[in-house]
Amino acid sequence: MNYGILSLLPPIVAVILAIWSKNVILSLFCGGFVGAMIFCGGNPFAAVHSMIGDYFFVQLTDSYNAGVLVLIVFIGGFIKLVEKSGGAQAFGKSVYRIVNTKLKAQLCAWLGGILIFFSDLGTPLLVGPVFRPLFDKLKISRQKLAWILDSTSSPVAILIPFIGWGVYIMGLIQAEFDNLGVMESDYTTFVQAIPFQLYAILAIIMIPLVAFTKKDFSLMNKAEQEAAARDYSFDEALPEDEGKSDGYSLKNAKPIMVILPIIVTFATLFITLAPQGFPFQKVGGNDFRVALTMGYLFGALVLMALIRIFKVMNFKDTFKIYVDGMKSMTDVAVTLVLAWSLGSMISGLGTAGFIVDTMQRMQFSPVLVPAFIFLFGAFVSFATGSSWGTFAIMMPLAIPMAHAFSIPYAIAAGAVLSGGLFGDHCSPISDTTILSSTGAECDLVEHVKTQLPYALVNGVIAFVCYILVGFTHSPLMVLLAVAIQAAVILIWNRLDVKKSDFSCIFAKAVRQPNHCRPFLSLARIQLFEKSPNCLSKNHSIFFASDKVFSPEQFILDKCPRLC
Repeated sequence: MNYGILSLLPPIVAVILAIWSKNVILSLFCGGFVGAMIFCGGNPFAAVHSMIGDYFFVQLTDSYNAGVLVLIVFIGGFIKLVEKSGGAQAFGKSVYRIVNTKLKAQLCAWLGGILIFFSDLGTPLLVGPVFRPLFDKLKISRQKLAWILDSTSSPVAILIPFIGWGVYIMGLIQAEFDNLGVMESDYTTFVQAIPFQLYAILAIIMIPLVAFTKKDFSLMNKAEQEAAARDYSFDEALPEDEGKSDGYSLKNAKPIMVILPIIVTFATLFITLAPQGFPFQKVGGNDFRVALTMGYLFGALVLMALIRIFKVMNFKDTFKIYVDGMKSMTDVAVTLVLAWSLGSMISGLGTAGFIVDTMQRMQFSPVLVPAFIFLFGAFVSFATGSSWGTFAIMMPLAIPMAHAFSIPYAIAAGAVLSGGLFGDHCSPISDTTILSSTGAECDLVEHVKTQLPYALVNGVIAFVCYILVGFTHSPLMVLLAVAIQAAVILIWNRLDVKKSDFSCIFAKAVRQPNHCRPFLSLARIQLFEKSPNCLSKNHSIFFASDKVFSPEQFILDKCPRLC
């Protein structure tokens, strides 16, 4: 049955409610309910019955979906243990002695965010407290730290297939493959989509580029200048002990408590799947999830043992934290079930087919599809503050569109993920944005304002490159995107250099006016354009044919940006 324009109602309702309520679970549920109402001819009782019996139960009894839900539970327990053990803070404390410059501090925070790849929310809460005292000591702004945290949380996590993000995304992709009857691997598609996640890659790479060039954009430069004039205390970054007794203390934590569990997790994954040719050959999705679940379980057991050996916490507290971490994934599990259900309804209603037919009648060029997906995903994510919710709404639309327009699935998936991440980065209501400002202990509004220019630069570059991707379908476009980004930063630096050169010329003209007449007229023009307030009635500065009536000190005092 062709539902026509009615097929648009479920995703539209989901988007509108997500924007209004900022609640992904509510919006997905209501979108699914509207879809069930369409199927049931407007009968609300029958719609509820259909949602539960035909969608929720079906999604939960599917072996693939059940494996994903079990996996994320074990991931949640492991992450919570790492966050609460104090190992990350101990690791950070151990590097304080060698990190003694601004460049080293920024690069170390960047590397720390990359190493804590297993949790987008854990990165701000782990890396932030570790590096905040060091940034304060070296007079680097907390806004800069918040930007680094935000740019190494979700952008890193979204590139890793074997953590919660990857598992969640592959679940959405596989659901669409099942609906379309496509015999493709969700894991292979995800890996192929990595070079098409342009925004994530640009966000990560921009940090070392800015650190090495020592040039900041817009309001971040102002924040750095203000930080240089402040004086913070260099406090220890370890969390406070809460009533620990019998020799147990978080201060007993060691760096090995972070390093060894991660090694065990990876080793288990590779040892289990190596006989199947992993990571060079395709492995079954179920085998991958089983191996990954085993890895996180063994990693957690090793961490529990280390916590006990180093007398950080007793077993009762340790196990409680682990179970609490498992419970914390309930929202993710519910979101997944609702997303799978909504995706199945959208497929049954023929929403994607209707959109494709409409675009074809409008003679919409297929080469613009990736850029369109990116922009629409960015809008939804910015408005909702949720990249995961955006993925759940957009993936059931993007994958069928790619199928209809003969676009590689990896490109469509990459555009969805990049768009969701771009909007999330710009949104003041995003959880990672809020946690990044919290981890750096800086004002949320200041974090958003200082991060926005970097995000917009990367977003514009990604949009342009997605248009080119529509023509080429080449993963090498990521290299072009990085090259454009580097060129933008170099040009920005060049403009700053020219400004500095002009300052020197003007100072020379003040000291030797008779020999610098060409430069004087240039300086006069530049002063009017750049800083007209310098030419005020209170501090007159004017040029004659062979003389400048102005003390040099006035220039230095009143025009600091130029001189």
